[in-house]
Amino acid sequence: MFRYHLFNKIVLLIVVMLIPVVLLYSYSNKMATDVVVNELNRSSSNQLAFFQSQVNTSIDELSSWPILLIHDPDIESFEDQYLDSEYLNLDLINQVKRIQNKLSIQESSSNWRSNLSLYSPSMKRMITEGNARSYDKSELERANSPGWQVRKVTTGNSERYLFSWYTVSPYSAKDAVKNASSIIKIEFDSTNIQDMLDKFKSNGRRDPFYYKPGTGTIYNRTADLTRSNELLTQLDFTQIKDVDYRTVELGEDVYSVHMVLSPATGWYLIDYIPLTDVLAPIKQSNQLFYGAVACLLFMSFLAAYLLYVQVQIPVRDLMRGFQRLKRGDYTVRLDPKGRNEFSFLSERFNSMVVQIQELFEHVYLEQIQVREARLKQLQSQINPHFFYNCFSFITSMAKLGKMDAVVAMSHNLSRYYRYTTRQEKDLVPMKEEIDFVLSYLKIQKMRMSRLDYVIEIPDEMLEQLVPPLVLQPLIENAVIHGIERSLESGFIRVTGFVEEGMLCLQVEDDGLGLDDEGLDRLRSQLSRPMDEHSGCGLWNVNQRMQLRYGEKSYLSVEKSPMGGFKASIYMDNL
Repeated sequence: MFRYHLFNKIVLLIVVMLIPVVLLYSYSNKMATDVVVNELNRSSSNQLAFFQSQVNTSIDELSSWPILLIHDPDIESFEDQYLDSEYLNLDLINQVKRIQNKLSIQESSSNWRSNLSLYSPSMKRMITEGNARSYDKSELERANSPGWQVRKVTTGNSERYLFSWYTVSPYSAKDAVKNASSIIKIEFDSTNIQDMLDKFKSNGRRDPFYYKPGTGTIYNRTADLTRSNELLTQLDFTQIKDVDYRTVELGEDVYSVHMVLSPATGWYLIDYIPLTDVLAPIKQSNQLFYGAVACLLFMSFLAAYLLYVQVQIPVRDLMRGFQRLKRGDYTVRLDPKGRNEFSFLSERFNSMVVQIQELFEHVYLEQIQVREARLKQLQSQINPHFFYNCFSFITSMAKLGKMDAVVAMSHNLSRYYRYTTRQEKDLVPMKEEIDFVLSYLKIQKMRMSRLDYVIEIPDEMLEQLVPPLVLQPLIENAVIHGIERSLESGFIRVTGFVEEGMLCLQVEDDGLGLDDEGLDRLRSQLSRPMDEHSGCGLWNVNQRMQLRYGEKSYLSVEKSPMGGFKASIYMDNL
């Protein structure tokens, strides 16, 4: 039972390994399907919008004709004609002929079949391309409505829609029938739109059609009327934008329905694509993949037992040996079984552990000695070069008879020198380092009376152990390169805090500081081995931090909010 229990674990492991593959494939397949659908929707929307713009262009062109004709000289002069009898005189007949000719030319300038009509209220005549007859005022009942007027016309079993546009002169006439001097009507029927829909459908579209709520539908001549009407019943046009699409389910079929509103006529151009047919190859690919996964899972069950006996147990023993070796147990040994690859690995593992144990015993102490020697060497590089200035200050004060200054300088200098020459400790309490820094600052303040400073170290950090001489190079850098070079500067702030588990010490001044280029150059020098062009103090501190605490500990430099330079030490020793 125990062996079969482990066998089941291996099978479960294989299943678990297949789960991410299946999930990743499912996610990838979903992403691919979404991309296909989105690209299809975007392409369909763009093609539909382009087609709608073509229709709108043709309609806008027709609606501009009356505006152009209303300013024609013959038509403008025709507004002022009055009939004394029901018959036209010769001049009027010639003028009517000219107007008819212009109407004919205008109608023939477009591919759309249309009719232009001129109504003259003063003569009670309507002039078209082929006629000049009297008209009834009821014919102009739609002239008072702005925009395109649509009415449905039934001829036998066929239905079509007439679109009419009226232009009135003068434009300020409120009641076109009573007050207009002349009226021009442009009229076309929906067969023009059907022609364009047929042409659009022949380019690979499914079933485009026009629809206006409350008015009717203009289908292409080979439309599936039943399916189109079913789709219309699923759409709520009160929530549809000017350019929009919806996914509609009709039974087992899923359709992507695209809609574009015509601002010229207020009709929606609608087209639909059967997503079920488009995504059928992807669905078939999914079925093949899941079938392959099922076959692979079944074969895994057959191979699991062999994998357990021949591979799993030797690998498990080898992994346990490495884990013990990682924890520092150099007494670990493997028991080779059989004469195969894993027995060879076990023998080599035992040989390797023996060699590592021997090397570790010989080399470890040498590495410790080299590391400590390196730390001592770096620490000894801190050169108290300002001793000469201190002795010069003592000499000057002695000549002037200022013995208090001589005593104070000697006292602080002795404390400074005693601290720098103490090499027996690798770590000192923070309090001792602060006392040493205070001695240095007091010495510098005697030399420069404008120097002022503040040290803000929390009490809980004073007992924290830090490497000796870690703050002095930063303060010395602030004094020499920041304060002494600027007669208007003289303030240094030393702060300490704990941030994200790391001890941080900062020294900043209000001196000259460095520009961005200088900071970049200094950062580059800190990361390189020391050479004759590198400064000693800051480079020394950075190297000591990384040697003692690792790569997470370092020295950073930046501009100070006080206007000068700020150096920050981060130590990962908490």
